[in-house]
Amino acid sequence: MNAPAPSPLTSTPSGRPRARALGIRLDGTPGPANALTDVPGVRIGYTTLVQGSSVRTGVTAVLPRGRDGVGVPCAAGRYTLNGNGEMTGSSWLDETGSLAGPVMITNTHAVGPVHRGVVDWTVANRPELARQWLLPVVAETWDGYLNDINGPHVRAEHAIAAIDSAASGPIEEGCVGGGTGMNCYGFKGGSGTSSRVVEYGTARYTVGAFVQANFGARRELVVAGVPVGRRLTEDNPMEDTDWFAPGGAGSVIVVIGTDAPLLPGQCKALARRVPLGLARTGTTGSHFSGDIFLAFSTANPGALTSVFPQSPPTDEDYDTLRHIPWGRIDPFYDATVQAVEEAVLNALVTAEETTGHHGHRTPALPHARLRTLLAERGPDIAG
Repeated sequence: MNAPAPSPLTSTPSGRPRARALGIRLDGTPGPANALTDVPGVRIGYTTLVQGSSVRTGVTAVLPRGRDGVGVPCAAGRYTLNGNGEMTGSSWLDETGSLAGPVMITNTHAVGPVHRGVVDWTVANRPELARQWLLPVVAETWDGYLNDINGPHVRAEHAIAAIDSAASGPIEEGCVGGGTGMNCYGFKGGSGTSSRVVEYGTARYTVGAFVQANFGARRELVVAGVPVGRRLTEDNPMEDTDWFAPGGAGSVIVVIGTDAPLLPGQCKALARRVPLGLARTGTTGSHFSGDIFLAFSTANPGALTSVFPQSPPTDEDYDTLRHIPWGRIDPFYDATVQAVEEAVLNALVTAEETTGHHGHRTPALPHARLRTLLAERGPDIAG
């Protein structure tokens, strides 16, 4: 008899176990892929660069409306917990409350070529948009422990390839895309995702999270409420060697997406809840970490337009936004916090031990040891 196909809730497409495969008890109801791509229309793509002994980096592309929807605005808002980082295009996003292109994530010193790649892709595929102006959104975290971050390894064509590869459904996590060289809580980190379903009357909306996790000190790590980092002190080369950065240095980028109809200010409110999900995993937010979050809603297509007018306004030239009443938004806050927590855990659980630049090594989270620590706290923590 053939074995049943693995569930996307517990494994990635390549078979890497996710947090739920370890029996970790998590709040909320996930979508079918337990990913940001559960939000209808959202596509995610990667370019992963592993070359020689020193290149461990890449590019991630999050397309809120897929490639065909580039140029169609989404309501959007952002929030910065700690500003030691970069997200280009933020001023225009704040000005208009909208996002009309991909969200790109890479390493700190590759923001420039990725920005150029978005422009090149748009010129080739949507020339009518490029004739006006482009302010691509490119965010970063620092992978210089494992990657030759100062080398010109990420190029514009890698950003283009990430956009062109973007797909729906279950996606890979861990050492892929922009997360290839990232570390989290002194273990290998990287790309992670999760989603939650919110019932609203007869409607079922999805809130999804995608993280590029590169933050936290080992001693801080908390899983399902258990402070496991205090018991996982062995094999911690980032803090046990002469590596110069203090524990907790790094950054985290989080992208929240939903198909629930939200105002730009409500999207920003979701982004402000991201730190609560991160805090569930233990971080207190390092001064040396750029913690920047963006949230968007794919509802209300055709609203929040901002293009050059071609004629005087008519009586029909109005945008209309349907939105969740503020007094009913709490379940979407719950979903955001829950999805962010699990996305971080998925990044940690799926990532593999990596050796890179200057022979630096980052161990993977030890699954068996984690199971044991959680089991000691009883069945309400791990099953």
